[in-house]
Amino acid sequence: MELLKTAEVDPGAEPGAGVPEKTASTAVAAKVAAELRRQLTKGRLKPGERLSEPGLTKSLGVSRNTLREAFAELSSERLVVRLPSRGVFVASPGPADLRDFYVVRRTVEVSAARNGGTAERIAAVGQAVEEGRAAAASGDLNALATANQRFHGAIVEMAESDRLNSLMQQVLAEMRLFFHKETVDVAFYTRYLQENELIAEALSAGDFRGAGDMLLEYLRRSEDHLMSIYLYGEGRRD
Repeated sequence: MELLKTAEVDPGAEPGAGVPEKTASTAVAAKVAAELRRQLTKGRLKPGERLSEPGLTKSLGVSRNTLREAFAELSSERLVVRLPSRGVFVASPGPADLRDFYVVRRTVEVSAARNGGTAERIAAVGQAVEEGRAAAASGDLNALATANQRFHGAIVEMAESDRLNSLMQQVLAEMRLFFHKETVDVAFYTRYLQENELIAEALSAGDFRGAGDMLLEYLRRSEDHLMSIYLYGEGRRD
């Protein structure tokens, strides 16, 4: 993580030279938060896992105060929680969080699909599907899950909005926390991959309304499936 180290303020610099210390510290904290968010998105951090401050300050090359500022940002996004006298833990979202999460996904993703995008952006959606196909063929669960994340991120990127892209990064990180509730195997993501293909085909054909309608139904089924696991455990498979 040299990127984080080089962003720290040079302690030997003349007073007032370069970026103000507080501004630089906040910029580094934002990069730390982005790195931890990326690890969540890739499934490397699991719900309820304790985040070691000494370990992370060493591996990321930042001060404890900077790390805590990053934790505060992730806490505001409901990705981590600080428990008094115990430390900071990866969030373990519940059913109410799941409902709210899908409200956001339906609002953002479906709108992006229905508005379409440039040929380049639509091609990126198709590329995510191709990555998913290759991962499924090789039985690579982690690559398949990552391709699924990229598919949904690429749909929102069609809107060409930095604010929506930032929001979607939070959504993708939280998505991985919800899916940890599922006993995930290749078949789990493969059934979504088939629907991803149909949505990508509709986008490529210029049928943006149809793509949005398919995505809306897709998200409703996904929510119902995960909610049944939260409420009834692994025994019920709709």
